Amino acid sequence: MDSDRPSTDRPDHDPPQGLGDDFRRFADFVPQMMWRSDDQGRALHHNERWLQFTGRPLEEELGDGWRRGLHPDDFERHAKIVSEAFRAREPFSVEFRLRRHDGAYRWLLDTARPVTEDGRFTGYLGSCFDITDRKNAEDHAEAALVEKETLLAEIYHRVRNNLQVMVSLIGLYGRAAPEPCRGSFDALGQRVRAIALVQQHLHEAPHIASIDLRDYLHRLASGLGQLRRAGRIGVTVDGSGTSVVEPRTANALGMIVAEVVAECLDATTDAVTCSVAITIVAGFGEPVGLSIVSGHGEAAAAGRPGVPKLGPRLIAAYAAQAEIAVSGDATRAHPLELQLPEARAPGPG
Repeated sequence: MDSDRPSTDRPDHDPPQGLGDDFRRFADFVPQMMWRSDDQGRALHHNERWLQFTGRPLEEELGDGWRRGLHPDDFERHAKIVSEAFRAREPFSVEFRLRRHDGAYRWLLDTARPVTEDGRFTGYLGSCFDITDRKNAEDHAEAALVEKETLLAEIYHRVRNNLQVMVSLIGLYGRAAPEPCRGSFDALGQRVRAIALVQQHLHEAPHIASIDLRDYLHRLASGLGQLRRAGRIGVTVDGSGTSVVEPRTANALGMIVAEVVAECLDATTDAVTCSVAITIVAGFGEPVGLSIVSGHGEAAAAGRPGVPKLGPRLIAAYAAQAEIAVSGDATRAHPLELQLPEARAPGPG
């Protein structure tokens, strides 16, 4: 439909060789817009469906006349794509806007293939589909995604600020509390900081709607390792397979891992090195499972005075929120086994 240097000359209206009445009748019968060009990219024919769309007579569409209907913003891009295809004699597809008979511009998907006769390149044959509805839907979806990301960012910042206030209040009350109660306040502050860390890594996920489980846990593990007793706690992530999870599942897993880490810290003195090993099992076509083992380099202390052991109850509550099946207690003898729910199918529309 284009050449390297568009010409304003019109070809003779007599049917060129190889483009006879049979082709014209066939093209006019096809219920979609069709065109045929010569080996220089000049239009030889546009079928009836094309002419009905543009509202212009065939004589005005021949040669390079049809280009007057191209949207100005698409003119150069269209010419570049088509010229490169002509030089290479290769098929091409290009999206562009063309002015309709009522003056409205509509998006078209133009697909064309080179035509050869007796081994000689004679031009291109192409067809166009109106894809305006699809383009509009894409634009609306993109705008909705931007709006959603903006809203999520605002929510995250508000949640983070509120959690920071909570940590400060817990610290103030902890310092004013009797000595036997201070351990519980410290443990509570640690858990609120862990909640903030989980929310941070959820917010930083490249795709908030579908989160890469291995990447998310690696990032979270690194943060938890520095949150408290830095250098004396390590969280490792291993296993086979990859998986993406929904935000609610990722949130629950983050809270469970944070609680396992907190339990290990609460049960040992500051001099003890804690380790938490997470193994992902994500077989092809099978539900995703995780196995978590918590250990330490020395014998566990009896636990910090005044700190209740609420880990199992909290883990069960987090798992229930995301429909995660849970068993075990994160020891080497009985690892904490988590069975993730299957991803929800997208709803209609």
